Amino acid sequence: MTENLDLFSAEPQGQKPSAAINAGVPESVMSKAAALRGQLHQWAHEYYVLDAPTVPDGEYDRVYQQLEALEGAYPALVTPDSPTQRVVGAVLDGLTPVRHAVPMLSIQTETDNEATGAIAFDQRVRKELGLDESAAAIEYVAEPKFDGLAMNLRYENGRLVQATTRGDGEVGEDVTHNIRTIRQIPLSLSAGRDVPPVVEVRGEVHMAKADLDRLNARQQAAGAKTFANPRNAAAGSVRQLDSSIAAQRPLSFFAYGLGEITPPQQGGPDFGTHYAMLQTLKSWGFPVAPQVSIARGASELVAFHERIGAERANLPYEIDGVVYKVNSLALQRQLGFKSREPRWAVAHKYPAQEMPTLMEAIDVQVGRTGKLTPVARLAPVQVGGVVVTNATLSNLFDIRKKGVRVGDQVIVRRAGDVIPEVVGRVPGERPAYVPNFRMPKSCPICGSEVVREKGEANHRCTGGLFCGAQRKEAILHFAHRRAMDIEGLGDKLVDQLVDAQVVRVLPDLYRLGLSSLAALDRMAEKSAQNVLAALEKSKSTTLQRFLFGLGIRNVGESTARDLAKHFGKLDAIMDASVEELLQVKDVGPVVADSIHTFFAQPHNREVVEQLRACGVHWDEGEPAEKAPQILAGMTVVLTGTLPTLGRDAAKDMLEAAGAKVSGSVSKKTSYVVAGAEAGSKLAKAEELGVPVLDEAGMLALLRGEQPG
Repeated sequence: MTENLDLFSAEPQGQKPSAAINAGVPESVMSKAAALRGQLHQWAHEYYVLDAPTVPDGEYDRVYQQLEALEGAYPALVTPDSPTQRVVGAVLDGLTPVRHAVPMLSIQTETDNEATGAIAFDQRVRKELGLDESAAAIEYVAEPKFDGLAMNLRYENGRLVQATTRGDGEVGEDVTHNIRTIRQIPLSLSAGRDVPPVVEVRGEVHMAKADLDRLNARQQAAGAKTFANPRNAAAGSVRQLDSSIAAQRPLSFFAYGLGEITPPQQGGPDFGTHYAMLQTLKSWGFPVAPQVSIARGASELVAFHERIGAERANLPYEIDGVVYKVNSLALQRQLGFKSREPRWAVAHKYPAQEMPTLMEAIDVQVGRTGKLTPVARLAPVQVGGVVVTNATLSNLFDIRKKGVRVGDQVIVRRAGDVIPEVVGRVPGERPAYVPNFRMPKSCPICGSEVVREKGEANHRCTGGLFCGAQRKEAILHFAHRRAMDIEGLGDKLVDQLVDAQVVRVLPDLYRLGLSSLAALDRMAEKSAQNVLAALEKSKSTTLQRFLFGLGIRNVGESTARDLAKHFGKLDAIMDASVEELLQVKDVGPVVADSIHTFFAQPHNREVVEQLRACGVHWDEGEPAEKAPQILAGMTVVLTGTLPTLGRDAAKDMLEAAGAKVSGSVSKKTSYVVAGAEAGSKLAKAEELGVPVLDEAGMLALLRGEQPG
């Protein structure tokens, strides 16, 4: 089939769209359009989900064209879920951030790639549940682990209203315009299938191996960029701003879980097991991996891992392992979470693939954070289906440990099937003497001194505010909301400013003019004015934020706050000796050395002075007295939206009083502070009996009062 398709009609066949009725469309035409939509939905489901087409492509195209002609003659017939509405071709200004109603958490990776890894997971689960050897085997669901892009699909009243990437787990990007082009994803869920009012379906957007080959052939013929692997192709396609580009990419989807869903007491489905949930997703029209199986006990987990491993090379899509999940949802709730990872699930990867080749040279790259990384230049070799010409050597000690030198035959592995690395040399005599590789004393980009911190294996460039390789990272960190909080100064704008050499050092930000900003791609005059206003606003800051924004190695928010409190003035910090820095709370030898080294570089001091000259300022004074730590030893979790305080402000107040602010609820949590639209964390607190406070209760606690 050649068109962009849907799976189910939002309106049962024969139902009259109200817009069409109001527009006076003849009833016979409405009935005809409904019948055509229903037929196309059914054929699309058979073709894209069931992989069992019942009609040739030509027949589908003929019916599609009939519907297209009817909708052209009677525009009121067009519905958002019509098969003709898959691609709208709109080009967006940028991807909008979206906070997930339920966080998209990661799962633990089992480091043991052998069968014993599955056994170890089963043993951990049994131990957490308090089961002895005589207890029955635990039932699991075993699934392939796809090498794609995690996606959250939100349906309200059966219609797809939003699709978001995983992002950082808490906040993703709105890519609805591109997800609508994926033929396996329904735009609407058919009536009569127990679809809840709200449901978020989670799964993986991926690209089949054969589809990637065909796409790369087209890209190459057009002189365009080719993709190294299916994941890169899928991610690059989904994050396009122009949906017509995504529509030309052969993307696929597999569903594997849920996010937010209407609870059973409000009419939502009441699943007992993960497997039952997957079967319901299939009944709603979502593709579920055919390899999904129920496995009882460790022995069946091992068998699944081995079977999928044997089939892996012949699968139509890339996988990098398998996933095991406890099947019972009641047991999942009982097991809960460790940090931000569920105890009831694990990713069990396969050993990386290895190939020999010649190491022709070793170059040094300077990363965005100043780390110097030796990179092996290799004779081209195919590893795991990808041609590899470069591979990481991590650091100088890694090279020494592996004993590799230029001219050696080396073993190359795609670690985690993604990042190529040199494992070691192929045994044999070297034809001639080759000296050991040595790290440069000066940065190959900016010429600044290269240092290796005490106890560290990595060498780093000290020109953080000056080095061209670190320029983008330095600007982004400086603009971070917890640093100088320069709204609008994101990745894409920084890329343009640096690539066009408009900004070379941080003070150049405050020298930007309206014309230079407005001339950039996708930067209208209003947007440019907003950025300039944000820059002007950021000039008035705090010493803590300014210190954090400088991006000093090993200096995070809390260390910046402690430095500001201890010294009171920036000049005192800049001139402090290592011994004086060691007097600051929680500052050890490594951190003290990082701070001293940073301010010992003349170019870093010059950047600081230029920033001051540009008007960046803060209040200074004598070292502040230590605030009473009335919440010392307590752990507090924030959830939902507070009525007057932002989450960052609330976090700062709690930490200033000595509390630890955590992202997850456990039995050790002292309080949960809940605002509007609090989600799973509030439910977890109520389940565990953890005290819950509102904003007023939190403020009372900070005053040393008993919260009401």
